[in-house]
Amino acid sequence: MGHLTLTGIGKDYDGVEVSRDIDLSIEDGEFVVFVGPSGCGKSTLLRMIAGLEEISRGEMCLDGERLNETPPQERDIGMVFQSYALYPHMTVAENMAFGLKLAHADKAEIKQRVEAAAHTLQLSPLLDRRPKALSGGQRQRVAIGRTLVKQPRVFLFDEPLSNLDASLRVEMRVQLAELHRRLGATMVYVTHDQVEAMTLADRIVLLSSGRIAQVGAPLTLYHFPESLEVAAFIGSPRINTLPVTVIDPGKRRTGVRLPNGETLPVAVDGSRLTAGDTATLGIRAEDFVTPDTADALLQGRLGVAERLGYETLAHIDVDGVEGTVTQRLDRLACLEPRQALTLGLSGEQCHLFDAEGQACPRQVEIPGIAR
Repeated sequence: MGHLTLTGIGKDYDGVEVSRDIDLSIEDGEFVVFVGPSGCGKSTLLRMIAGLEEISRGEMCLDGERLNETPPQERDIGMVFQSYALYPHMTVAENMAFGLKLAHADKAEIKQRVEAAAHTLQLSPLLDRRPKALSGGQRQRVAIGRTLVKQPRVFLFDEPLSNLDASLRVEMRVQLAELHRRLGATMVYVTHDQVEAMTLADRIVLLSSGRIAQVGAPLTLYHFPESLEVAAFIGSPRINTLPVTVIDPGKRRTGVRLPNGETLPVAVDGSRLTAGDTATLGIRAEDFVTPDTADALLQGRLGVAERLGYETLAHIDVDGVEGTVTQRLDRLACLEPRQALTLGLSGEQCHLFDAEGQACPRQVEIPGIAR
């Protein structure tokens, strides 16, 4: 079992509040990712779960047992750090067994656990090597194996892939997802990389300024963000935003005026808004439509085209809009410098956020994606 509950958790450093009002239930076997910008409190929260930071307020329980006063070594929680922290003079097998030896585990049991973990992590041929003879990805797997042999109820990962190059990060993401599938263990993972969060998580916990901004499945946060802050953080490229004026608030559709003066009926519940309010329209790079099917149009000129092989990202200077608007196009899109482009907007594909950045609930259904 590995059911972790956090109730009213808060953390202060010398009177400065860095975490506050954290209420979260992590189910047994769930893969939960804490994500957010630097300084949002995600690593601090992970360290409180591990027992490496004291909890200032609230209660933390594992399978119903209060953890607040339990020292780290007695929490039945294993942690994989950003740094591999392997002993250079020890072999892979000795590094993985070190914690069990300190706990005076039986030698036969240590051998069995190390061999089982090495098999799971595809490290069996490397057990006699020392860390200097390993690649970065192999060292990271050894660090994971050192935690795996302890068979904790909860695994914690503190940005474990940040020291790897891009190709290794992709490989290790796949291996971590496969490891979770095989073990069925509770895993809590911290990263600043929203791509890691989207690809690994059963649920994402997006943190901001020490509080939870939104919790949900990755695609729920992507398609139904509760705030502009969440919408801007989740998704690559970043969501496009346009300043608009509310002209016809409604429960199923809310009319807004675009910077070029055109009107757009957005499929959101804007009944709490008032005509004349300023708001922000959001649209993902892939959600523009063809001009002949659009509810409204924007005119602009191509600034920069990023040809990525599998797609092309067009950064467009739109009349009346600061900055550029990004459109995701087919990989073979034919574009010329400063080419005139027309962007089609559909009210079904757009988001609307009030002056405080809170989302107006979208009035659309997306098959297979819960709100």
